[in-house]
Amino acid sequence: MSAASDPAPTEPAWQGPRLIALRGATSVAANERDAILERTTELLSEIMERNALLPDDCVSAIFTCTPDLTAEFPAVAARQLGFDQVPLLCAQEIDKEGALPLAVRILLHAYAPAGHESRHVYLHEARALRTDLDAAQ
Repeated sequence: MSAASDPAPTEPAWQGPRLIALRGATSVAANERDAILERTTELLSEIMERNALLPDDCVSAIFTCTPDLTAEFPAVAARQLGFDQVPLLCAQEIDKEGALPLAVRILLHAYAPAGHESRHVYLHEARALRTDLDAAQ
């Protein structure tokens, strides 16, 4: 049988752990260090719990903040949660008119078992960012 007529595979060839990307966001009450760390800790903890992950499963994390959050880097919260060996990066969001203010976002890369169903997490006022994701609420 020629390669052109072979049926498409129904399962991935690799059945081991796979790299996943998880998204999340939260809002912060004020531009204060403790407020940023508290909400970032809550967000990251919820992502880890819903996806049954440990810090050792994580490859990297990118945090962004809206321009009105300058009192602390959200990555500090990740370090406090044991992300000592995980490369972390913080950046500032585009200052877009009408965007959700006082927001922290995350893109977390991690290894998960084959067949893992990713659960993205949006908390507090950031829930409005992804109303299409029922599981994220």
